[in-house]
Amino acid sequence: MTIDLSIPALHDIARGAAFLGTGGGGDPYIGRLLAQHALAKYGAPPVVALQDLPDDANLYTIAIMGAPTVMVEKLVGGDEVGLAVKALEQHTGRPATAILPVEMGGINSLLPVKLAAERGLPVVDADGMGRAFPELQMVTFNVMGIPATPMALANEHGEYNVISARDAKSAEDMARLMVIHMGGGVALSCYPMSGAEAKRAAIPGTLSLALGIGQAIAAGRRAGDPFEALLGYLRGTDYYRHCAVLFDGKIVDLVRETTRGFSIGRCSIAADGAATADMEILFQNENLVARRGGRTVAIVPDLVTMLDRETAEPITTESLKYGQRVRVIGASVPPIMRSPAALACFGPRSFGIEEDFQPIEDLI
Repeated sequence: MTIDLSIPALHDIARGAAFLGTGGGGDPYIGRLLAQHALAKYGAPPVVALQDLPDDANLYTIAIMGAPTVMVEKLVGGDEVGLAVKALEQHTGRPATAILPVEMGGINSLLPVKLAAERGLPVVDADGMGRAFPELQMVTFNVMGIPATPMALANEHGEYNVISARDAKSAEDMARLMVIHMGGGVALSCYPMSGAEAKRAAIPGTLSLALGIGQAIAAGRRAGDPFEALLGYLRGTDYYRHCAVLFDGKIVDLVRETTRGFSIGRCSIAADGAATADMEILFQNENLVARRGGRTVAIVPDLVTMLDRETAEPITTESLKYGQRVRVIGASVPPIMRSPAALACFGPRSFGIEEDFQPIEDLI
């Protein structure tokens, strides 16, 4: 798909990325506004396909790191976004030739568009997970051996730190402590890599995927059934085609707290007219597992997303409320996300869930 980054396209990308973000990745509305402002001021950046990158391209990522509940109150995405990448460029001595998304979820899907527009650089149609994850070692870049560091963190006060660490998990632990001390939410640039490395380690076409999902939901609303349109679109893709509505009901219990820089909790959903909840979803920024009647029906790294029952608007974990009427959709992910090495990095047990990964197509 050729992407023209128009203002309407930003709306669709934000909605599609919110679906892929499975509740995390930050508020997609904020990301859209930031990108929209940058496009109005600087014009739309070109979008380059992963396979079209020169092998010697210098790619830099940009994302927001912190608890989504904190970032609802503390807006992130101003000068600190450019500062994080500039600090890393100064450290490596290599100027950026393109901006690569880390994750296709929420604000972090469109922050690269904002920065690319400001810098006059292309943005790459790819990312490191095809969804969102809460920790920076949970990316295909890490699975494929790309070092997470050096990486730079910057906040709205013009403060920044450049970190070097022995591995990606150590980098996550160090960065998380810094995030807490730097205000709970920062701009982060990590996994600097070449074009050749990106072709080996990134998931291609995910910006196009987010756009297609958003367009399908919008078209479905006009036709009267956004869920049918969404599922129809997903079933036409190579990797997300195993998908289904897992549950339809009302949120009857919600436990959510900010711990260690994450939004952690659970959401219980009851069918209309039912006295007790029949579905429970556990989350750590992102939705991790959906259980219906105590039986797992979808589990990380496959997608579990809650959407508004009427509009199919994806709902982030920080926006969940008691009494919301929702539908829960599960979907499969690319094979690179299900490899033994990937599951060791971001499978169920990496989140403390004591069960093995089962593909959604075996559960629904």
